[in-house]
Amino acid sequence: MKPVILRSLCLSLAALALSACAIGPDYRRPDSASALHFKQAAGWKAAAPADEALRGDWWRLYGDSELNQLVERLNANNQSLASAEAQYRQAVALARGARAAFFPSVGFNSGVTRAGQGGGDSTISTGGGISVSGSNASQVSKTYDANLGVSWELDIWGKLRRQLQADNASMQASAADLAAVRLSQQSELVQSYLQLRVLDEQKRLLDATVAAYQRAFMIADNQYRAGIVPKSDVTQALTQLKSTEAEAIDLEFQRAQLEHALAVLVGVAPAEFELASREHIPGLPAVPLSLPSVLLERRPDIAAAERRVISANAAIGVAKAAYYPDLTLSASGGYRSGSLSDWISMPNRFWSIGPAFAVNLFDGGLIRSQVEQSEARYDQTVADYRQTVLESFREVEDFLVQLAVFEREAVVQQQALEAARESLRLILNQYKAGTVGFSDVVSVQTSALSNERTRLTLQGNRLSASVQLIAALGGGWQAQQQE
Repeated sequence: MKPVILRSLCLSLAALALSACAIGPDYRRPDSASALHFKQAAGWKAAAPADEALRGDWWRLYGDSELNQLVERLNANNQSLASAEAQYRQAVALARGARAAFFPSVGFNSGVTRAGQGGGDSTISTGGGISVSGSNASQVSKTYDANLGVSWELDIWGKLRRQLQADNASMQASAADLAAVRLSQQSELVQSYLQLRVLDEQKRLLDATVAAYQRAFMIADNQYRAGIVPKSDVTQALTQLKSTEAEAIDLEFQRAQLEHALAVLVGVAPAEFELASREHIPGLPAVPLSLPSVLLERRPDIAAAERRVISANAAIGVAKAAYYPDLTLSASGGYRSGSLSDWISMPNRFWSIGPAFAVNLFDGGLIRSQVEQSEARYDQTVADYRQTVLESFREVEDFLVQLAVFEREAVVQQQALEAARESLRLILNQYKAGTVGFSDVVSVQTSALSNERTRLTLQGNRLSASVQLIAALGGGWQAQQQE
């Protein structure tokens, strides 16, 4: 076959492959949640993946430099994040392999073959009734061969294109999974760190209270020794002191647990990690009164679910393409000779070229079952996508309500705390004046301490709820888009 004819045939088949329609349904984003807004905030619409939206360093909203450093360590050393990143690289390699199917495969073979034939006894007739017996030596030959082969599967029905769509979507889903793991690990670290700082403040409060109770116990004991107060005042003061000391000791275990969790999140052993105690609790970031809809749309779990719908949709086309014949164009050429000296020469040249069709004539319903499986898988991914969107609405609703309730509760709790502090001031004055007993003082002191601790616990709850809301929104509430 002339080179011009071969070139024309290749170009014609390539044009046919590129212009052909792909088998299977084209992708259309499925409908998701019907709710267009939240009860707790205006300006929302149904989610649609926009995972390219910038999330930014959302943890910097809390204005804590030590927290910022811990998150950077997590980004570099967290092992769950490293595992998700490795899975993403696998998906990238798989998609790259799918693209390779569009190109011809080229192979080269070269070798020497040594073969023999014949051998054994034989009788040769010479005429006149005379015969001669003897043995024939085997015939041994060598063949030198070198050839170049090219094979190209033409994507006439779009099977390869659908497979590439499926693998690309899976790769994008894996990228979204990586972003989801990163956001989850970051939010877990931020919550643990904030709770640890709240515990530091709780410990400071209890230590100060223990010191005050220690002084009260000594005063009561001295007064008892002087015969001014009964022994019951001493035992009540001691009971109050030791109970508060026990509460302070319990906080040490809780803090150690949080510190160990932070160590694992930043990728080190707990024995190699330590955070010094600090009295400052990071401030609560202000939640905007109006939140743009793109925030929920950029959640990585929504993006991953939608990409899996795309992949499953393309897989239907791959399965249906099995009904149609595969067309492969093959060509080979080279040199073959029995002598090494004239191996590479025109008389010893050979070549072959031609298309090959392969079609399934009967498979007992195997292809049909594979198509039905792919269609059912698509329906499953659509349901998963819709459920993910609904869950995202629920989560944001929950955290918006939680923050609103905690804010109102904080106002009331502050009023209760101020009243408890005033009651404590009054009861101490009355005790000094001798108008009330020590049991009355203990009761008011216990109430005041409880209100102080409740205020700190509520502050920690508000911080945790703010982190959870940020995570539910996909990371922060800034709506900038990438250019």
